[in-house]
Amino acid sequence: MASEKIKAKRSFVKDVCVNREYSWLLFNKRVLDQAADKSVPLLERAKFVGIFASNLDEFFMVRVGSLYNEFIANPEQKENKTGLTPAKQLDGICQIVAELYEERADVFSDLVKDLAAGGVKLIKASQLSSRQLKECQNIFKLHILPQLSLMVLDAKHPMMQFENKRNYMLYDLSKGDRSMIGVMALNENLGKLYRVGTGDSVRLITLEEVIRAVGSAAFTGYTVKESMLCRCTRNADFDTYIDDADVESDFSQIMKKKVASRARMNIVRVEVDSESSKLRDFVLKTAKVDPKFCFVDKRFFDYKFMFQIGSYLPDDMAAPLKYEPFKGRVDEELASSPSMIATVLDHDVFLSYPYDAMTPLETLLDECSRDDRVSAISITIYRLAHHSRIADLLCRASENGKMVTVVIELCARFDEENNMYFARKLQEAGCTIIYGMENYKVHSKIISIVLNEGEDIRYITHLGTGNYNESTSKQYTDLNIITADRQIGEDGAAFFRNISICNIGHDYSRLLVAPKTLKSGLIAYMDREIAKGSEGYILAKMNSLTDKVIIDKLREASCAGVKVELIIRGICCLLPGVPGKTENISVISIVGRFLEHSRVYSFGKGRDRVTYISSADLMTRNVDKRVEIAAPVLDRSIEERILKILRIMLSDNVKARKLCPDGKYRPVEGSPAMDAQDYLLHHKV
Repeated sequence: MASEKIKAKRSFVKDVCVNREYSWLLFNKRVLDQAADKSVPLLERAKFVGIFASNLDEFFMVRVGSLYNEFIANPEQKENKTGLTPAKQLDGICQIVAELYEERADVFSDLVKDLAAGGVKLIKASQLSSRQLKECQNIFKLHILPQLSLMVLDAKHPMMQFENKRNYMLYDLSKGDRSMIGVMALNENLGKLYRVGTGDSVRLITLEEVIRAVGSAAFTGYTVKESMLCRCTRNADFDTYIDDADVESDFSQIMKKKVASRARMNIVRVEVDSESSKLRDFVLKTAKVDPKFCFVDKRFFDYKFMFQIGSYLPDDMAAPLKYEPFKGRVDEELASSPSMIATVLDHDVFLSYPYDAMTPLETLLDECSRDDRVSAISITIYRLAHHSRIADLLCRASENGKMVTVVIELCARFDEENNMYFARKLQEAGCTIIYGMENYKVHSKIISIVLNEGEDIRYITHLGTGNYNESTSKQYTDLNIITADRQIGEDGAAFFRNISICNIGHDYSRLLVAPKTLKSGLIAYMDREIAKGSEGYILAKMNSLTDKVIIDKLREASCAGVKVELIIRGICCLLPGVPGKTENISVISIVGRFLEHSRVYSFGKGRDRVTYISSADLMTRNVDKRVEIAAPVLDRSIEERILKILRIMLSDNVKARKLCPDGKYRPVEGSPAMDAQDYLLHHKV
């Protein structure tokens, strides 16, 4: 088995390329590493276990679901970097994920010990005292049982459907000479943690452990032979293609049906807490799943409860176990400015989330909603906070007579319903709503504001790397520029006109816009650096690098002697440091307190240096199949600040991991210690 695992890993690496799915699994392994890192505050380590589990859920719903669809549609199709068929990729994924389950179990066990030392005891059903067992019986009877859905499967009632990511406790039952299977569906609205015992010590038991301890009491009159907790994950990768010629269809209604269809899509993963043959085989048969897609975790499948542990502690006890709280800065000039409009008309404004607050952008939109000079506001929306001030300000602007156009992406995966809600809200306020463009996802981040000052038209344009989401702006690192540059303003206004008429063929003056000019524009700058040979330089930061054309161009740059420094948080399908091929390329990944989310592409040094911030990663889906924007950084002082941020990240030797020629990520060595995110949190750049 060990040799098979090694073979699976080797098959994911070929020449200077790494398989996309394997690279993603390595990224999630780096997330799990944060849960094991003793230098990370204890309650934050607990959260990283929850993040790892949530990431893996989405990986199966989306990526494994996509590979399953490819396997059905075209089983011999090979991906373009390592030549693996969907079946080969799925086989390798299953072997590596099984290892990750084992590692998560070890990390969780260590966390339980450290939590106990920190004053929080997570109790197993087998550890309950007689008094605690009675408490659990009362909790079950009063709070859990009334919200459970029970079923007994026999010859007359043999069928059931496992809902996506819902926990079920299955029981092997008998009554007289009859054998049956009891099914207990756990309500998703049930509490995840319950406190047992009294006194200063905090003892918590999870819903799953309460069910393990006393859940069989729900099947009155039956003999319980054994039980098994299980959960199924369904494919969520549905086709969002629509026939644009069908003008009589409402796209929001089409999307509602497609989102609802997820509940009936095929199962791509089964999780069980034991390998009991009868119950496990029942689940696999009912779910129609190959046993290789069945994984064992003896404790939990959903680790969201790890986010809640701190709420059971007194503030003085919890505070040392968390990151020190912070509030995003607001530059003194912006805070004291009587008018954000006047400030931006005078000079460009730069915001770096989460170190800077989103407040100045909100202030700008608030002012625009009331300023008589503002005639039109246009914005692209991909993901919004559930309670969005941005949406409220857009509604106010529309109600105040401004022409507000909102391009809202209904195909933003897992945010479809939230976006449909805001589309209705904004439309009711009088905003013009556009659901994307043709069959391209609109992922760009831009606000275009038009000011009418007599016979003169002026523009204010916001361009960013992240969503207009107040919640994630405190957790994700993103870069933002607000500018009154006329050419960018005209480009921004033209961008929204082209979106409204589904025109992807427009050439913009300053902006690089996918799918037409972004990829070719970046490649042209790479060619410029290649022509310089060893004097050439490329510095870039992104979430993922998967596009084969761009990978080949970076390899060409390395062979020409160009120094290439890449900061890539997640997927990187390019192997750096391979002699004679990519030896001039270096890649680091930083996984830390904040989610690295900004994208920056910089070419050259000195006077001819050109730097762009962008909404796009260098993935084929982004540069060829989405509407994305890369915006030039025109203000040299802002450009220097951005590049200083990247240089600080390149010097990280605490959270950074370097990608090595063998495809493994290893710690970056050096001293003194430099944690880039912590430095940027405490130092204004």
